[in-house]
Amino acid sequence: MTKKIVVTGIGASTPLGGTAPDSWDALLAGESGARSLTHEWVEELQLPVTFAAEAKVRPDQVLERVEIKRLDPVAQFSIIAAREAWADAGAPEPEPERLGVDWATGIGGLWTLLDAWDTLKEKGPRRVLPMTVPMLMPNAAGAAVSMTLNARAFARTDVAACASSTESISNAYDHLQQGLADVVIAGGSESCVHPITLASFSSMQALSRRNDDPATASRPYDVSRDGFVMGEGAAALVLETEEHAKARGARIYAEIAGGGVTSDSYHITAPDPEGWGAARAMRAALEQAGASADDVTHINAHATSTPVGDIAEYKALLAVFGDRVHGIPLSATKASHGHLLGGTGALEAIFAILSVRDRVAPPTINITELDPEIPLSVGAQTQPLGDGDQLVISNSFGFGGHNAVVAIRSV
Repeated sequence: MTKKIVVTGIGASTPLGGTAPDSWDALLAGESGARSLTHEWVEELQLPVTFAAEAKVRPDQVLERVEIKRLDPVAQFSIIAAREAWADAGAPEPEPERLGVDWATGIGGLWTLLDAWDTLKEKGPRRVLPMTVPMLMPNAAGAAVSMTLNARAFARTDVAACASSTESISNAYDHLQQGLADVVIAGGSESCVHPITLASFSSMQALSRRNDDPATASRPYDVSRDGFVMGEGAAALVLETEEHAKARGARIYAEIAGGGVTSDSYHITAPDPEGWGAARAMRAALEQAGASADDVTHINAHATSTPVGDIAEYKALLAVFGDRVHGIPLSATKASHGHLLGGTGALEAIFAILSVRDRVAPPTINITELDPEIPLSVGAQTQPLGDGDQLVISNSFGFGGHNAVVAIRSV
């Protein structure tokens, strides 16, 4: 028998705000989290891209000093978001063996790894911190969340580039259906606003170079789009069966109705130009939700603002929805918060959840001239979703050909 999986708590630390509600309010207000970087290394290294969407509230403003010292920023953001989500869910009290973690990251502890390498070269092996490997390993963030919340059912980490945390939500759905836990905290995090990633993404011409105007740099579907804006932060969702949630009197935001995960097997960085893998993931999510494309009332698109990626996603949407896609309210929220890589899917899932709760599609900022090859229903202002049942899909696609989609239904 299929169980109904619901969301009872959300938390986030993002370029738009230090909490999920603050981030949502800033998104609806049309704000941008992209800013010029003021770090000394930006000028010293003469980076071609000098801006990013750093988290608005820094971890040292929230966490204890010992947590800062023992955790890479990717894990710091994770426990900030997870604690908020847990408190928002009413601090449930499942048996530790019935509480699981499905976490995600695209890269992991980059700062720890490269700082340790600098220390090794400059000061020798004796000065390398003994906690270096536990801090840099990709599963460190998920482990930190599990230890913070005393989760003993499992603590799994999904690494699938920019699709990572959408996959983690799909995995959590499956694990709850399988009865492996009563409650799962799912999400993802990333902290890679670092010289090496800025230089690398810039070299492959994936980043926008609008150094003179960071706030308008991310322009999904615009004719002048020239790449994404690097972001950082984390987002977390508390998921549980509806039966468990109602038994403890929890508030329910929305239902995670299904998920779909596929692979392009096409290219390590470029998407399948026809979007077939992405389309299959959307169809799989809708099938698991017991829904059809005609039931979808809102789309939260991956929409990174890259010339190739935006076209491929449009073709995938067209394959699934046909001409109807041109009238479905669609939001491309990376224009506001940047691209959080492994953390972006969970953040956008939260925005999709709040969209069906508040019955409004967030604005897509920075579109000055919509690409005529992508005639989607995106708006610079919020778009009302109307009365009745709402079903939204949230798309995430990543390097390596990873495609992940979650379907979210109003309650």
